[in-house]
Amino acid sequence: MDFRCTMELSGTLLAMVFFFFSDAASTIQYLAYFSETGDLPCHFIKPQNTSLDELVVFWQDQHNRVLYELYKGKEKPENVNLMYKGRTSLDQDNWTLRLHDVQIKDRGLYQCYVHRQGPNGLVSIHNKKTNLFVLANFSQPEISLVSNRTENSDNINLTCLSTKGYPEPKKMFIVLNTENSTTEYNAVMNIFQDNVTELYNVSVSLSLPVSPEANVSIFCDLEPKLTQTRLRSQPYNIDAKSRNTRQLFTDHGILITTLPVLLSIVCVMVFSLIVKKRKKKQPGPSHECEVIETEGEEN
Repeated sequence: MDFRCTMELSGTLLAMVFFFFSDAASTIQYLAYFSETGDLPCHFIKPQNTSLDELVVFWQDQHNRVLYELYKGKEKPENVNLMYKGRTSLDQDNWTLRLHDVQIKDRGLYQCYVHRQGPNGLVSIHNKKTNLFVLANFSQPEISLVSNRTENSDNINLTCLSTKGYPEPKKMFIVLNTENSTTEYNAVMNIFQDNVTELYNVSVSLSLPVSPEANVSIFCDLEPKLTQTRLRSQPYNIDAKSRNTRQLFTDHGILITTLPVLLSIVCVMVFSLIVKKRKKKQPGPSHECEVIETEGEEN
């Protein structure tokens, strides 16, 4: 099963646990997902001898801002706070207010009020509190290689990143698997929170010892707070290199280093031979003088 789907399922079950566990209490605990729709139930049962024309129903947040108002059967959008305009809808079958496009800042306490028009004015007949939790699923962790291992060291440097989640996760760690062992490496999480969305990005950076003679699979795991389901990255695989292959690469490196020097020596030797041959072909000054003297005696 996909880890993300598993996490969403766990979140749904958690929401159900919150809802049913607190149903008998005065405050309902409810979980909603970021950018989706959350429910704010009122748990109101309208008396059979009461019409909507006699009722005034509205929801307020913990700062007394109005989310929705139904005044004697008619909606009153002019009384709704600006941050909730166009974001709510009422299901009159079960008297539940739907809050759309839930944001992290929407978490907190909400209260539903029901008043009935009496001879002397409005009379409160029902109210219900809902504590809304907001959850955002982190992205699947991704491993990226910062630097590869060198000739003098078998360590590799890597970073793991997961983004756009809420709340902060419990921890993030690296798992290194070989044929014979599994090792977990913990590291301090780097945490960044967006000022607008309030979502978190988390990452860890590690230097890991990796033997060149072993096949290795590296994973990155993220453990959220509100669910027990871990998110795991795709494996980062490193194939083994035999000692002979490693020595071959070393010899090849030496050859590449010494080759320019050898070529320079050969070029100097070839140039010297060419210069010597040219000197032999050219007549010297003494020979020319002998020819001139011989011709003079004959004359």
